[in-house]
Amino acid sequence: MSTGESRRIGLVVLDMAGTTVADDGLVERAFAAAAAELGVLPGSPVHAEQLAHVRATMGESKISVFRHLFGDEERAQRANAAFEKAYARLVDAGHCAPLPGARATVERLRAEGRTVVLTTGFARATQDAILTALGWTDLADLTLCPADAGRGRPYPDMVLAALLRTGAVAAVQDVAVAGDTSYDMLTGRRAGASVVAGVLTGAHGETALRDAGATAVLASVADLPDLIAEYEAGDAAVHRTTDGTAGGTAEYAS
Repeated sequence: MSTGESRRIGLVVLDMAGTTVADDGLVERAFAAAAAELGVLPGSPVHAEQLAHVRATMGESKISVFRHLFGDEERAQRANAAFEKAYARLVDAGHCAPLPGARATVERLRAEGRTVVLTTGFARATQDAILTALGWTDLADLTLCPADAGRGRPYPDMVLAALLRTGAVAAVQDVAVAGDTSYDMLTGRRAGASVVAGVLTGAHGETALRDAGATAVLASVADLPDLIAEYEAGDAAVHRTTDGTAGGTAEYAS
């Protein structure tokens, strides 16, 4: 960003599960169903090892996770189909809720003239099921899954696809990204976003988020509009902790 140029965030790319949508262990429960489909029994050493990988790679495209875990494409596709089916059942059973302040955050950002895009590592069918269950089909300007963009996280494709499809901003520096995993942070930084905010309502803690490049860490996505306002004002914004207190200085791309 050149000296004297005003700061304006016109596009906000938000993760879903763990950031705007409560996870409550649904990913792990759906993974158990997928693992069972491939003959991996709960309680076995292999299951424990695979579950650890699932936790470490929260935010990554799920088919990519299963390709790593099960090797060949046929087994990975079987596992992914079982995962998506199990997750959809949990959503249909009512195990799906917005995180506090998520809807109001999106509505405020859009009221401020910003374009909001919701992204996920799930397949389109699962993403649509979540949006329908929450009554969010018209909440954001656009929703994207990995298949819509080319590659899922930690690649920058979904953020860049959001920019290209909406035409909301002229440059990647005018983008903010928020998510609950290190992969969300990597995606935002690789895409060139100026604000890459980690939230503490999902899979990964503050250390992991900052190590992956978070420019700020927030207690929840509800704090994001104020953070963006601070960034635009040129303030040395501070991150929020889980108790709402201030701590450390945010670093912004320039």
